[in-house]
Amino acid sequence: MSVSPPRPKGPPLNALRAFEAAARLGSFAAAADELNVTPGAVSQHVKALEGWAGATFFARKAQGVEITGAGRDILPCLTAAFDQLGEAARLMRGTRSRRRGLGIAVLPSVGQLWLAPRLAQLRRALPDVAISVYAMEQPPNLLRNLFDLSLFIRKPTGTSRETVLRKDTLVPVCAPEIAARIRSPGDLARQTLLIDGVWAEDWPAWLKHAGIAAPDLSDSPRYSLFSLALEDARAGAGVLMGHRSLVSDALNDGTLVEPFDSETEVATGKALVLEVPEILTAEIERAVQILRDAV
Repeated sequence: MSVSPPRPKGPPLNALRAFEAAARLGSFAAAADELNVTPGAVSQHVKALEGWAGATFFARKAQGVEITGAGRDILPCLTAAFDQLGEAARLMRGTRSRRRGLGIAVLPSVGQLWLAPRLAQLRRALPDVAISVYAMEQPPNLLRNLFDLSLFIRKPTGTSRETVLRKDTLVPVCAPEIAARIRSPGDLARQTLLIDGVWAEDWPAWLKHAGIAAPDLSDSPRYSLFSLALEDARAGAGVLMGHRSLVSDALNDGTLVEPFDSETEVATGKALVLEVPEILTAEIERAVQILRDAV
């Protein structure tokens, strides 16, 4: 007769995942955003893990949480383990025999204004590949998430998996009839300034660089989508603070113009960054080449 004693239970996988994300990102809120759950759920998972281990991994403080020494000791092992799980999933997906796919994660404004005009070229070059586009506000972790490309305006990290397509700079843009009324940056005080909600600090940053006292922007039109603000600028609603990579097509076709010379352009320290996973396929490499040439 075989003996099958009860076996010790390990910690729940979701609890380990919540701890790893919170420890790596330094906050329960950031971990919740990455895992697409609530901060309360992350907190409960971490509490359950601490109860299972009989240890404290985070010190709870009024200004947030701080990882303990025990938590720091565990983090590298868990991070490597979840990265390897992501790599294994990517390898498993690569064994399928059906039509290959190419999943692109993209910042909404980049998807609408930069990627969309180039998708037809991408599909012509990869006729046997099903190309899917996923708009999201934060770049995914390509070591974990099964996207094939990531395209965001963000600070480059300098890894070999990144390609900087274009440095990010701020430049005021407007319809030609609006530009005809503007002779110097000081004339902006008499114009309607259009504000994108995601990049609300763009105008103050540019005005400071230009040495102009910021006007009251409280009543300025605001937009939750940069593409909507750009269309309103095209229609003559006011002056928009543009990101060069997002307004370049409109500048090229003449529907928007720059009222000032290039000396007023302000670098943000960010860039339009194309990122790929560690495991590359021929389709990914071809897509990178096409998008790099399309700048």
